[in-house]
Amino acid sequence: MVTLVTEDDSDKQRLDQWLAARLASDLSRSRIQALIRAGQVAVDGVEISEPRFRLRAGQVVTLEIPPATEAVPAAENIPLDILYEDGDVIIINKPAGLVVHPGNGNWDGTLVNALIYHCGDSLSGIGGVRRPGIVHRLDKDTTGVMVAAKNDRAHRHLSAQFADHGRTGVLQRAYKALVWGVPERAKGTIELALGRAARDRTRQAVVHPERADARHAVTRYTVLEKFGPRDDATALASLLECRLETGRTHQIRVHMAHIGHPLIGDQDYGSAFKTKANRLDEPARGIVQAFPRQALHAWLLTFAHPVSDEVMTFTADLPDDMQKLVDCLR
Repeated sequence: MVTLVTEDDSDKQRLDQWLAARLASDLSRSRIQALIRAGQVAVDGVEISEPRFRLRAGQVVTLEIPPATEAVPAAENIPLDILYEDGDVIIINKPAGLVVHPGNGNWDGTLVNALIYHCGDSLSGIGGVRRPGIVHRLDKDTTGVMVAAKNDRAHRHLSAQFADHGRTGVLQRAYKALVWGVPERAKGTIELALGRAARDRTRQAVVHPERADARHAVTRYTVLEKFGPRDDATALASLLECRLETGRTHQIRVHMAHIGHPLIGDQDYGSAFKTKANRLDEPARGIVQAFPRQALHAWLLTFAHPVSDEVMTFTADLPDDMQKLVDCLR
């Protein structure tokens, strides 16, 4: 139960706005509005169900915050590689094959199921539901560092950082990608709008920026290493670092494929390049041909802690399968 008293400058203010200003660190305005409509707020002992109710000075406002309800996704004991955890956030190194959120065809066995099991009572609730707050995602077969929120305050703070894409804050996301060939320039920026592919709505494509569903997308890349037969523009493959200024679905995969350097193993955007493996000697040829996923790993994540504001950086080494791929190409 929260009890507050309106001040002289509260006269004629909306109930939801007044509460949101005073409880901003704990509850979002939408959550406060939902609580008002659910009959959880009283003014001078009278239940108020309208968020637009106008206050007067000297009134006593009480707010009852019910316990968070249990999440609909079931808790599942799925092993997690946890890099860090406190009462507000959890950072994990996601393996390949793990879907982040339940959805069509993947209603269980997801990262959300695993986090609900692992975090248990430490999840104070996102929007009144005891569930982790997912603020960014990695594709099922992309590995690497992810952060999730444990409460409303952390969720709002992290969501704002990811929406800003590091333009005004400290957020950084860096990936390592193995691609066919080598870009002409050692460093470059790909700024091309993305939208749904015309022939397959599950895929993305570079589209005209004026198209209705076009979304601005910017990827910056740096060539880290080139792989034979010569260390020059004729290199068969290369290792890149990619940094995102936007976070669109399949962004790195689509951008790199569009400039002629799709990710090794990418069945959606790089299948036409599979025969390039024939130019390799064994055992490298067999290892590359058998690689079952896009060779993409989120190796670095920097953000400001949602409560302490401490700048936190987490990294994860290449997973074994990608490291083996690098070693064989070397």
